[in-house]
Amino acid sequence: MLIREIFPEEKERFNKATTHPLQSYEWGEFRKKTGLKAVRLGIFNGDTLISSLQFTIHKFPLIGANIGYLPKGPYPNAEILEALMKFGELNNCIFIQLEPNKEKAGNEEDLSKKFHNLKPSTRPLFTKYTFYIDLRKSEEELFAQMKEKTRYNVRLAQKRGVVVREENTMQAFGEYLKLLSQTTRRDKFFAHNKNYHKLMWETLSPEGTARLLIARYNGKPLAAWVLFVWHDFLYYAYGASSSENREVMASNLMYFEAMKFGKKLGLSTFDLWGALGSNPNPKDPFFGFHRFKEGYGGKHIEFMGSYDLILNSPFYQIYQVLDKIRWKFLNLKNKLPPL
Repeated sequence: MLIREIFPEEKERFNKATTHPLQSYEWGEFRKKTGLKAVRLGIFNGDTLISSLQFTIHKFPLIGANIGYLPKGPYPNAEILEALMKFGELNNCIFIQLEPNKEKAGNEEDLSKKFHNLKPSTRPLFTKYTFYIDLRKSEEELFAQMKEKTRYNVRLAQKRGVVVREENTMQAFGEYLKLLSQTTRRDKFFAHNKNYHKLMWETLSPEGTARLLIARYNGKPLAAWVLFVWHDFLYYAYGASSSENREVMASNLMYFEAMKFGKKLGLSTFDLWGALGSNPNPKDPFFGFHRFKEGYGGKHIEFMGSYDLILNSPFYQIYQVLDKIRWKFLNLKNKLPPL
């Protein structure tokens, strides 16, 4: 097995070997536009590229070092971890956070028990759980598997005249950004800024990876979703909604129309991109989102989780302390009333 950096002319081979849009060559190009460095590695058996991975380099100026982030990459083995340590050290990384795109199988062993330099992340970035919708089912079967209240709300939106269409224009994307601003203010959660979303759209939409669905009521946009299409999967990546006309249940219809959209493209699975665990706490701030998605009757999925590959233990301990202080400040800031 040979693990080496990927050349630009190997872009197509690289993409064929990836299993998630956040590992795509285009995603790396987008992140480079935001000021990060992307490191792409190919895992070869002879001349055959059997797998690939990509991690980004994030500066942590307080201690003059970097952090690597590898979301939705391959399940690591000793050879992959050795290569990550090599390229992490070349990029002055304190640690590399890994979040493998692998479902947990039963009582599968914790990775930190297999490899001494892996530690469960104290602050996972990607959710450990999601819901999968099987798009190989008929529309009738997909509708029937929903909970009764969800079906009622979908029918209500249809009856009220809500219309969902794919709209990949910059004008439509501008409407999405306006709705996103409303959503973050209303629901009080952290989100990337407009420039981040604009760069993402400009990089991924020409390749067909990013697609935009908008739900309209009397011509007015009430909900907008950015979906990712990768191999035979559809992903709900970003969503935004209006505070107006919530009684017409536009977001409920959006989920069903997204399923139909994925079926039209011949995809096999719709990943709803995030959920809570199997016994969620009703007091969790994301409980409402979890219950909403649960209403569509998907399969609850648990991934292997998030791990830190530690390259510099003393700096890693310092980072942990500073990161706690940083998040206390951000949480306090988020609770303060607007000026």
